[in-house]
Amino acid sequence: MPTSLSRCYKLQLLSLSNNEFDGPIHSEIGTLSNLQTLYLGFNRFTGEIPQEIGDLVNLIMIAMEKNQLTGPIPMSIFNISSLQLMSLQGNNLTGSLPREIGNLTMLQRLYLGRNMLTGEIPKEVSNLIELEDFDLGSNRLSGSFPVGIFNISGLRLIDLTDNNILGTIPLNIGSMLPNIELLYLGGLTNLAGTIPHSLSNCSKLTVLDLSLNKLYGLIPNSLGDLTLLETLNLMENNLSSDQSSQELSFLTSLTNCRNLKELSLSFNPLNGMLPASVGNLSTSLEKILISDCQIKGRIPNEIGKLSSLIFLFLYGNSLTGSIPITLGNLIRLQQLSLASNKLTGSIGDSLCKLQNLGSIYLGENQLSGLVPKCLGNVTSLREIKLNSNRLSSTIPSSLGNLKDLLELDLSCNNMSGSLPAETGNLKGAIRIDLSQNQFSNVIPREIGGMQNLMHLSLAQNKLQGFIPNSIGSMLSLEFLDLSHNNLSGSIPMSLEKLQYLNYFNVSFNSLHGEIPSSGPFKNLSSQLFMFNEALCGAPRFRVPRCPISSNHGSKRKKLLLIVFPLLGAAVIIVFVTLVFVRMRYRREGKVPVPVQADLLATRGRISHYELVQATDEFSESNCVGSGSFGSVYKGILRNGTTIAVKVFNLQLEGAFKSFEIECEVLRNLRHRNLTKVISSCSNLDFKALVLEYMPNGSLDKWLYSHNHFLDIMQRLSIMIDVACALEYLHHGCSEPVVHCDMKPSNVLLDENMVAHVSDFGISKLLGEDESDVHTKTLATLGYIAPEYGREGLVSLKCDVYSYGIMLMETFTRKRPNDEIFDGGLSLKKWVSDSIPKATSEVVDANLLKPEDRKLVNKIDCVASIMKVALDCSAESPEERINMKDVVGMLQKIKIQLLSYSAST
Repeated sequence: MPTSLSRCYKLQLLSLSNNEFDGPIHSEIGTLSNLQTLYLGFNRFTGEIPQEIGDLVNLIMIAMEKNQLTGPIPMSIFNISSLQLMSLQGNNLTGSLPREIGNLTMLQRLYLGRNMLTGEIPKEVSNLIELEDFDLGSNRLSGSFPVGIFNISGLRLIDLTDNNILGTIPLNIGSMLPNIELLYLGGLTNLAGTIPHSLSNCSKLTVLDLSLNKLYGLIPNSLGDLTLLETLNLMENNLSSDQSSQELSFLTSLTNCRNLKELSLSFNPLNGMLPASVGNLSTSLEKILISDCQIKGRIPNEIGKLSSLIFLFLYGNSLTGSIPITLGNLIRLQQLSLASNKLTGSIGDSLCKLQNLGSIYLGENQLSGLVPKCLGNVTSLREIKLNSNRLSSTIPSSLGNLKDLLELDLSCNNMSGSLPAETGNLKGAIRIDLSQNQFSNVIPREIGGMQNLMHLSLAQNKLQGFIPNSIGSMLSLEFLDLSHNNLSGSIPMSLEKLQYLNYFNVSFNSLHGEIPSSGPFKNLSSQLFMFNEALCGAPRFRVPRCPISSNHGSKRKKLLLIVFPLLGAAVIIVFVTLVFVRMRYRREGKVPVPVQADLLATRGRISHYELVQATDEFSESNCVGSGSFGSVYKGILRNGTTIAVKVFNLQLEGAFKSFEIECEVLRNLRHRNLTKVISSCSNLDFKALVLEYMPNGSLDKWLYSHNHFLDIMQRLSIMIDVACALEYLHHGCSEPVVHCDMKPSNVLLDENMVAHVSDFGISKLLGEDESDVHTKTLATLGYIAPEYGREGLVSLKCDVYSYGIMLMETFTRKRPNDEIFDGGLSLKKWVSDSIPKATSEVVDANLLKPEDRKLVNKIDCVASIMKVALDCSAESPEERINMKDVVGMLQKIKIQLLSYSAST
């Protein structure tokens, strides 16, 4: 904030809102003695509000909302008797509200929500007789309910949400607050008593939120007199309905509320039936949430009249009868949950009309018949849960059309027939459960196409034949249950590649042969292999040792007598060659050209002419990115293969060396999360790498482009992919590789949003007995580890540091060199100061939806992710964790996050 403003002593209005100002608010502001209006909101001001602000005795309005201010509200501010508006919401203010707040008798609007204020609300607030808006929501206030505030008849807004206040709602609230429009009293923990009938006199009320309290008694029918009501939220109380009628009569009364958009009643013991009049509720209604309310009877057909519905949640009740055909009229519906009821009949084709449907939860009912084939046409679907019903026949092959489906649960039904090969088309699927059915025949090899699948259960069916080798290509798999089938043959050795697999059950089958012993099988128990025909292997599996054929043994010995001498001679030749190459490298200071030629020999040569044709002569329209040493172009080869061509600008110093380093590093690397090199092209004037094309571009693009968005799960999955790549580079190669330039622009995303680390132009190979090396080449500022920047000292822990910074950036959507980070504030310090108590203040606001019931759990998950990021970016290399631990920690968080998503 400019100190020169102190010379403007006649200034009456100062507005600096919605800018990028940061740092503390200078005490010189107190010299602006004539100031009447002060707007400093929506900036990045830090520190405490200066006491000198109280010298502005003529101030009428003060707004400093949504900054990063800390400390208590200065006492001096309560001496400004002329103050009419005070907005300090959305900061990190602490301390309590002093009794002196009663001095502000002219105050009309008070906004102190979303801070960390503590203590009781002083009774002196009743002195604020001009008050219209009173917002103290989302603080840590305690004590008794401020009854005095209800004596201020002019109040339009009261927000006390998410505090720890004890008391009851005044019975005569309707006569005390005739002008109230917005009443937020949700989440007060200890708010008890009944809902007063007099609320019906608050005729201007548009929002009534009494959720997450300890209210009991009847929901008054008189709420229907609130004709302007838009939101009614009574979730998670102990409210009931009038037992004189079997139907929920208060719902009929709400048909008078023609502006109603949200009706939330879940988790109350309502114990009644949905009346047919529910179809007469507001045509603007978008949300009906009446889950776990002991609702019985049928779902009325009239519900199909509510054409604006987006969310319909009726799960966890005792609803009977069939699914109304009229639900097909709800063309805007995105989420439908009727799970855990007693519904019968078939699912029917009417739901296939809902082309915006993202989630359908019908599990734990008594539904029968077929899974509708037409569901395969609802391409918006992300989750299908039809588990624990009485569905029959087979899985429609049309479900293979749902490329973006994340979860399919058909477990505990009576389904039969073969598993369709089209299941392998579900490239985006994370969880599939087909257990406890009657499926037979073989497991199709196409199932290996589900590269993102983490959970697969085919247990308790009648499957036959071999376990497909292709399952070994499902590298994300963590849970695989094939138990209680009729599978035969051996366990494929390809499953040893599944490094994340922590549960693998093939018990109660007819398998034989050797149980693999490496990879994930090192940690599996014997119980997971019991009751098979003739498995053999290590003693820890409690099976016989595998026999060694004597015939084979003698042949093997003869073969070894021939191979060993030849192998010894080859090793000597290779050793001498490597010594010569290393000596020449040290003498000339660069990697020799034969390394690059070796890359060509192993992967096939593509000519310069072919690349010119494929990229339309390297036209600008095909340029998809540029870096320190050249540009990347999209190209299409004659055979139709889409490629990316990284062309090095040999005019730039270091470009030639960068090309040679990438050739040396990449020639022996193989991992699903590294960019695949198809070939290279090299002559005296041209150097290029031909890479696998990544159609979804870089992580940087997805984080900062307004046309793209990644949710929490996608961001976490991408960063797990990156961590797996680094784990491989650091611990899975014969010579550890330090990437040296980890940042979002070097993380590319394929068509399935799987991340691939790219650009090894300044990476380093750590030879035998080397834990670090020195270099003069620096990576991108903001991501560089301290020892790398100061001394040019490169080690594996430099990548870990950069990864930690990138992990913070991914979930805050703030670059480490963002303008907000100036002086003593950095991205790392900003995050460190905010977790765990103020995680929501630093996380990308687009990730958090206030209406999400699992919001707190998801914030906790992000806090855990940030803790991992901070452990990666510790100042000292010795204190940083390694990438193996990072992968394990993030996988656990992902499982936790999935469980929250599954329970919503």
